[in-house]
Amino acid sequence: MTLIIAEKPSLARNIAAGIGKTTRRDGYLEGEGYLITWAFGHLFSLCDIEDYTGPTAEGRWSMENLPCFPKEFRFQLRKGADKQVDSGVERQFQIIKNLCNREDVDRIVNAGDADREGEIIIRLCVSHGLESEKPFYRLWLPDQTPETVAQALLEMKEEKEYQSLADEGFARTYVDWLYGVNLTRYATLKTGVLLRVGRVIVPIVKAIYDRDKAIEHFIPEIYYALISNKETNGEAVELTSSKKFDKNSLKKAEEYAALLNSQEAVVADKKQRKTTLKPSKLFSLSKLQNLLGKKYKMPMEESLKLTQELYEAGYITYPRTNSEYLATQEKGKIKKLLEQIASLGYEVAFRGDKGVFDDSKIESHSALTPTHRIPKKENLSEKQMLVYQTIFRRFAAVFCAEECIAEKTEMTIKAGEIEEFKLKGTVIRRQGWMKYDDGGQKNKLLPNLAVGDRVAIEFAPKEKETSPPRHYTIETLNNYLKNPFREEKAAAEEQDDSEEYRAIFEGLELGTEATRTGIIGNAVKSRYIELKKDTYRLLPDGAYLIEELERMGIAMDKYKTSTLGQALKKVYRGEMQVEESVALAQAEIQEIFTKKEQTRATDTDTGFFGDEVGPCPLCGGKVVKGRYGYGCLAYKEGCKFRINSVILQRTIPLSAARNLLAVGRSQKLSGFISKNGKSFDAILRLQDGKIIFDF
Repeated sequence: MTLIIAEKPSLARNIAAGIGKTTRRDGYLEGEGYLITWAFGHLFSLCDIEDYTGPTAEGRWSMENLPCFPKEFRFQLRKGADKQVDSGVERQFQIIKNLCNREDVDRIVNAGDADREGEIIIRLCVSHGLESEKPFYRLWLPDQTPETVAQALLEMKEEKEYQSLADEGFARTYVDWLYGVNLTRYATLKTGVLLRVGRVIVPIVKAIYDRDKAIEHFIPEIYYALISNKETNGEAVELTSSKKFDKNSLKKAEEYAALLNSQEAVVADKKQRKTTLKPSKLFSLSKLQNLLGKKYKMPMEESLKLTQELYEAGYITYPRTNSEYLATQEKGKIKKLLEQIASLGYEVAFRGDKGVFDDSKIESHSALTPTHRIPKKENLSEKQMLVYQTIFRRFAAVFCAEECIAEKTEMTIKAGEIEEFKLKGTVIRRQGWMKYDDGGQKNKLLPNLAVGDRVAIEFAPKEKETSPPRHYTIETLNNYLKNPFREEKAAAEEQDDSEEYRAIFEGLELGTEATRTGIIGNAVKSRYIELKKDTYRLLPDGAYLIEELERMGIAMDKYKTSTLGQALKKVYRGEMQVEESVALAQAEIQEIFTKKEQTRATDTDTGFFGDEVGPCPLCGGKVVKGRYGYGCLAYKEGCKFRINSVILQRTIPLSAARNLLAVGRSQKLSGFISKNGKSFDAILRLQDGKIIFDF
């Protein structure tokens, strides 16, 4: 008897459909020599700090047990918000355990989702439930159609073949726990506010913080552009000079405009050529989310949910893929699928070139494609159908039998020997694949002029101003996270995607296709950022998170996150042990806590939330460290005494606040920044309950 453990009930049902007739039992299905049971996603989670160190004296979060670096990570059945194991989780695991140890079960199959997370979900169930070793296999499903399930059951490999995937999965889990648990507790104890500090969430919020601050502080610069928009033969011909003039050079701009206008403008050259336009590549998850966000303003969480539903229904292949290419071994399957699509009236034909099939650009999963299971309109919601059609039509465009032919024109207009202007236009002569997916291409017509034609010109200075950076959109944020070290403009214009895939395979990306959507969603739920239409904006809590972490010396930027990401990819490739990647994370975290001890003796440490500062000079009450500074506990009774934790861009340390209340003045502090941007040193002094500067 073979026991198959699926990641969730829906997958178990789809596996059963591929096996044949099965009977429903209590928590599992049985038939044709198979037992099929399921988890509910993660049944296990890593133990909490107190499970390693014992409870703290006060019974709540404390610096007593930080940092915590377990010698050996332990898992336990998942607990709810009440710290109790959910009865449903406990019951389902007991079913899995009983089935694992049944005498007639001689083989166990891991049927987690085909990714690192699914790999370890089922491994944990088996390692905690199996009492004596049994043969262990892996069911790897690129899609969930019955035909694919039946074929995959015949091609299963031993579970040890997927050890590198499991190693990376466990390494990621351990590293994220170390960062999340240690630094979230530390930051929360420092501020009195729950700050979610994670290896990936912080650099995501930081990227949006930096962009929004750049926009906020942007000072536009006035300049003059020289533009002519005069008609020739009844058509407007717009020409823009390559020269620009700053706001103090209007006279020079007018003089140069006059010089241009004194010249004879002539069409010096005109080239026309027919070209074949290539369709866009097949979708990876993030490229699909980019398009849905840009075109339909669909949030990433929603597009992932809809895509996952289509996958579980068997209509599309595995969604959490980072590749836009297909594997060469899939050519036979794709040919059959194209025959089916052609029978529906689509003009498609097989093409097997490297623009579609490229094993070097596939890590675990091929690009998103439809399966042979074509849904009926009534079987899908409106939004499910929209997502399905987007994937289906892109597939039809890539394999369209008819090429898309365009006529490209480049015209050169010369103003004497002073300056030349190049105009480019495109006209689609034959739609080809654009019948299914326009790829954003549009006609751009040039004026109907021939070589030698004179062009009327009338250049004049036009006042313009430089533009601030743009807020991140779903598309631009996704592109940034895939390779945070590439310029945004280069990412948009790049034709060769080798650099993008190098970044993915080396681990330079922030998050993965499987995790990125959820992490961004957590940042939104935590009120660090918001998504309006398809644009991300920083919220006050997000600014507080980043600024407080900077004050604490916690620099979780793209550099450190990607360094760890590269280490995790090395684990996957077998170039580094799990323990080595964990040691790297521990060293980074230890450095933060070491700095904490060092700063206590300096003038930058702000202490911990609730630290007593001294007596209130206004009412005699108790002044303590709060969220934004040091304030009197009698604020509810109306006392307004407070020392801000930052004054003129200078952090006010706990030692200075204590000196102010004890002797009326602080030690000398350096690094204040005046309104005109100059740095100065000063002593803070209390006068009638107010803080003044002594120089």
